[in-house]
Amino acid sequence: LVARHGVTMMQATPSSWRMLLDHEGTEPWLPWGCRVLSGGEALPPDLARRLTELGRDVWNMYGPTETTVWSARHRLDADHPVPVLGGPIGDTTLYVLDANLNLAPVDVAGELFIGGEGLARGYWKRGALSAERFIPDPFDAAGGRLYRTGDLVRWRSDGVLDYVGRADHQVKIRGHRIELGEIEARLMELPGVRDSVVVAQELGGDRQLIGYVSSEERLDGAELRAKLTSLLPDYMLPLCVMVLPRLPLTPNGKIDRRRLPSPSQGETSPHAYEAPIGEIEITLARIW
Repeated sequence: LVARHGVTMMQATPSSWRMLLDHEGTEPWLPWGCRVLSGGEALPPDLARRLTELGRDVWNMYGPTETTVWSARHRLDADHPVPVLGGPIGDTTLYVLDANLNLAPVDVAGELFIGGEGLARGYWKRGALSAERFIPDPFDAAGGRLYRTGDLVRWRSDGVLDYVGRADHQVKIRGHRIELGEIEARLMELPGVRDSVVVAQELGGDRQLIGYVSSEERLDGAELRAKLTSLLPDYMLPLCVMVLPRLPLTPNGKIDRRRLPSPSQGETSPHAYEAPIGEIEITLARIW
């Protein structure tokens, strides 16, 4: 249909674009003049590179439904395929704020608030939720509103927005507040990793971080975890990393965290067994 009708612009989620690109003979049906839009979820760096290699006009789009719908965009090219969020579209304002609604400095992560003409009036017959998510704009004397996105972002020094993760994907483990998106980003930097997701699970009465990656290569989860040790502090290291052919998806193409498999007992041990050596270690082993 795209080829037959000479479609000039096509938008899809990253999961859908990957499915289309993985299908044999994809490129010929995508017209040279077709503008490629990717949105709905975070665009993985490897997929961004593949899209730019098509030689088409490629844009990373961002915006929640409550801002009807795109709020930021960034054009990618072969020389700069990094999938940042970019800057605001017309009649839209973007603020990166801390917990006290102060402007966050450059390179400091904060929550993204969106204002402008695209904001919805609120949620239908849900006044309390509307008041929680749509707040008065503290920077607008005329009485404008801002939408609290729940997305953690940072302004880069070049003036574009960089996505960090979800605020509601923050977890607290053993006294440390951890942003799961930061761990997922480090996993995506490892060779061979196509997609990644990190969750906090209750294992043996304790809350643990579990990493999941998808890859077409034969990767070893223990080796991936070992590589993370030079990229993350100890308290952010997943207990284990599971390698899957594909991550489970919801019907609309987003990662379905509820369908991620639970790790087996062997997979949750980041270290191989080492027998006790010497009188003190042997005695302690017998006691415990």
